[in-house]
Amino acid sequence: METLTTNNITVSVETDYLAAHSNPREGKFIFGYHITIENGSPHTVQLLRRHWVIVDSSGALREEEGEGVVGLQPVLAPGEVHGYSSFCNLNTEIGKMAGTYLMVRTDDGSMFEASIPEFKMIAPFKLN
Repeated sequence: METLTTNNITVSVETDYLAAHSNPREGKFIFGYHITIENGSPHTVQLLRRHWVIVDSSGALREEEGEGVVGLQPVLAPGEVHGYSSFCNLNTEIGKMAGTYLMVRTDDGSMFEASIPEFKMIAPFKLN
């Protein structure tokens, strides 16, 4: 598990190779990830947007950006935790992701970023 705290928001990530959804012969490698976001600040915050940087082992880089996470823009009171699961498709057996969430403090409307720690996605057969 990878964990990073920025601006009193702690983001943790766990990954899993989804063999049943992958097809290595066709260059299709699917990785699931579960993210936990914990609000350690004294403010209620809302996650507005996400920005991902994804790199595979061939050096191909892509960025993905959008509103919320899996269709939600969760609000977290101080001490609250939000978790969600999603997936990433790669063309190689190894890759990595990192990013940021754009957050807003609901009491004063100030915006800030919470960093998502870089995490690696490695098909288990590459570890042997």
